[in-house]
Amino acid sequence: MNTTATSQPVAGRETLTRYLLSCGVVAGPLFIGASLLQALARDGFSLTRHAISLLLLGDPGWIQFANFAVTGLLAVAAAVGAWRLPRTTKGGTWGPLLIGAYGVLLIVAGCFKPDPAFGFPPGAPPGATATISASAGLHSVAFLGLVLSVIAGCFVYARRFRARRLPAWARYCAATGLGTPILLVVGMGLSAGGRGGLPLLGVAVATSAWITAVAVRLRAESRTHRSMKHAA
Repeated sequence: MNTTATSQPVAGRETLTRYLLSCGVVAGPLFIGASLLQALARDGFSLTRHAISLLLLGDPGWIQFANFAVTGLLAVAAAVGAWRLPRTTKGGTWGPLLIGAYGVLLIVAGCFKPDPAFGFPPGAPPGATATISASAGLHSVAFLGLVLSVIAGCFVYARRFRARRLPAWARYCAATGLGTPILLVVGMGLSAGGRGGLPLLGVAVATSAWITAVAVRLRAESRTHRSMKHAA
């Protein structure tokens, strides 16, 4: 039997899996970095008053749309990579599905713009809009869905990491899963008065960091799995 010929397709599959998971490693820093750069560059934008979703508005809004779309696609690619890992431990099915849901919903959220509010973009009403447009409503639903996907994913992967005897990773996932909804509730509560920017930014940082962290860990697992197969 030609083991070399057999190992080449397997090695190629494992390399593709690592490349896909690397997309998730990039996704979090890209989303937060691009959002912060725009927040600093856009006239009238305040991180304390405005959610980063408002960067979708105005003529330069296409930049934030591209940020949402590219980050979402990277997350979907990472979900495919996670799906390709051996599903012999807990979380092997639901974990990738929830990461993929995050990516898809991030793209959807970017396709629907929020309403102008709290003076952004310049010329917008000084407070919240009296009525919510259909586009803003769909944006909010997609945003809530992607955050819930990450929260659920946190507990799925916390269980997986406990089963794999990785207690620090399990605690990190559980802490993110518990802390993110607190930031979300605080941010939504303060948004009515135009003070929800920082807590909602915290939600974006927490969810983005978790996607990247899990992708880093799963990529390491893929290398370990390959080494064990070669040793066998």
